[in-house]
Amino acid sequence: MSDTMSTEESPLLEYQPDHRARTHEEIYNRFSKPQKRAIVAIVSLAGLVPLFVSGCFVPSIPQVAKELDSTPAVVSLAVSVSVFASAIGALVWSSYSSFYGRSPMYLWGMPFMSIGSFAVASSSDLSSLLFWRFVQTFGCAGGLSLGAAVIGDIYKVEERGTAMGSFLGAALVGLAISPVCGGLATEYWSWRGLHVALGTWGLLQMLLIHIFLPETAHPHTRGVDKMGYSRRVVVWLNPFSSLGLLRSPNIMAVTLANTFTLASEYVLLMPLAYTVGVRYGITSEALIGACFLPNGLGNLIGAPIAGRVSDTVVRRWKDKRNGVWVPEDRLRAAYVGGLILVPLSLMVAGLTTTYIDGPIGLAINLVCLFAGGMGVDLVLTPISAYNIDIMHSRSAEVIAATSAFRSLLLAPVLGLIIPSIETIGVAATNGIAALVALVGYFLLWLTIRYGDRMRAYVDVGYSSADNN
Repeated sequence: MSDTMSTEESPLLEYQPDHRARTHEEIYNRFSKPQKRAIVAIVSLAGLVPLFVSGCFVPSIPQVAKELDSTPAVVSLAVSVSVFASAIGALVWSSYSSFYGRSPMYLWGMPFMSIGSFAVASSSDLSSLLFWRFVQTFGCAGGLSLGAAVIGDIYKVEERGTAMGSFLGAALVGLAISPVCGGLATEYWSWRGLHVALGTWGLLQMLLIHIFLPETAHPHTRGVDKMGYSRRVVVWLNPFSSLGLLRSPNIMAVTLANTFTLASEYVLLMPLAYTVGVRYGITSEALIGACFLPNGLGNLIGAPIAGRVSDTVVRRWKDKRNGVWVPEDRLRAAYVGGLILVPLSLMVAGLTTTYIDGPIGLAINLVCLFAGGMGVDLVLTPISAYNIDIMHSRSAEVIAATSAFRSLLLAPVLGLIIPSIETIGVAATNGIAALVALVGYFLLWLTIRYGDRMRAYVDVGYSSADNN
């Protein structure tokens, strides 16, 4: 093969001379290891909030419908509203974080969440509930994109995956435990009390961030630094400009893979009361909520493993190339999750629910929930770190753009899961989801194999060694 021919091993960049290398190291040595761990803990807590706020509402829908004299189908519009608000909020907070910094955006967003939560708790009709539900979710929507950007700010590329794994693990645990908390609050307390607690949580988190979270953006990279503006000057930015990053074939391919994989998590979790609950005679909302816990445990264990494995893969392939870094190498860490755990857990769960009775069937389903949670993390963590690797200077924006696009794709899909189960059954629905997940892995394989050509096709301002 000719040396000039492009292959999957063509580097995005090579390391710069010694002076730049020293400057590069100094940027990532601004914080000690204990400080970095504390920062990751703080942003992980903030990253847990958006998915928790979205998920905890679902178990309370029947009670909300009864109190507001409506129907569950109409009240469930609040779920769609929160998906839309999450997409818009992530784009807004990420765009402004590139201009003002990460910490201010947390502090601007949390009051919206708290006010929205208190107002949701006091809603007396459906229209006010939907409006304040939008405000509530909009306020906390930056948790994922801002947290990912903070991790990109403080960890260099060979260490980023491990920290990203811990961060995403916390976020996905929020998704898994939110129905448990929502179910317990609905059954033993009140859905209004739950939202008062969320509002209080927002205020406490704002205080925690104000006291303990330093600004992590690299020196002289924020818009406010470059333009010499006061931080008190309000600058109007276009939050939708970051969606232009999706023109990149690389980013679009891994975003679709991310979406297809996360959809598998929802296929297992969303209809749990109608699949595992009905099949094995579980009627208590609290017990059904407890069935979500194995998935959360899989997230909690799988995410740090996924991050560490992706960092190891990056270092190993970089050594093989004598110090040359190819960003697509990180995606090789998604092999076990994308090709084995995710599709296999879907298929086994579907077949088990259909054909195996009693405690054995229930136990196999719980194992599948655990394996599915771990598998999803083994895919999502390398993808998130990869997006930051190739768009480090716009890390918050790329995470927000991909999250918004994913939310818009998932919103209609989620509405089809239960009707599909009712029409063609659990096994067939899970089988389709498994095939879709395999298509997602195929997109990752294409990106690994042809990533250099894809980057050359559309250049959206990929990162260089100087800022990565």
